[in-house]
Amino acid sequence: MTNPPSGKIEGQEAAARLSLSKIMPAVYDELRRLARFYMAREKAGHTLQATALVNEAYLRLKKEKAHSWQNRAHFCAIAAGAMREILVEKARARAASKRGGSRVRVSLEKANAGKPDSSIDLLALNEALERLTLMDPPLARIVELRFFGGLTVEEAAETIGTSPATIKRGWRVAKAWLKSEMEKSRGS
Repeated sequence: MTNPPSGKIEGQEAAARLSLSKIMPAVYDELRRLARFYMAREKAGHTLQATALVNEAYLRLKKEKAHSWQNRAHFCAIAAGAMREILVEKARARAASKRGGSRVRVSLEKANAGKPDSSIDLLALNEALERLTLMDPPLARIVELRFFGGLTVEEAAETIGTSPATIKRGWRVAKAWLKSEMEKSRGS
């Protein structure tokens, strides 16, 4: 049995060893941009700021035991997932604090357009995404990377290790499925 070229192994080990303290400064501005994009979708009067959202995500990532980020895009996708969890938790807390509390609404169609839209309920999206994860984890991963991670088709393809065409196809299917699921939950 032949061993793979050592350069490839060394590169993989180096990527796996990327420490949070080293990668965070390199991507901080990008994460703040993404956090501002998320916060623009929040209703007026929210108390969480983009910097605080990035900082909370940093603290969550710091608590994790294993860090095996493949590259910058992969780290940003993981950090975006942490920000998603924080926003969903805050939305749940708001909903629980008031009878019929307000839900945050965002748009899948404008996910990467940079314009906030208030046509989709963040909690309903999260619930539908959890169901999609159980049914088809790769499709759910595409949604996380594209919508919550803010990655381009090419960046998502690189992170997953597939072709851009596969990402585009999966993104179309996932958006249609999520829309259908969310319409069902609204109707019930």
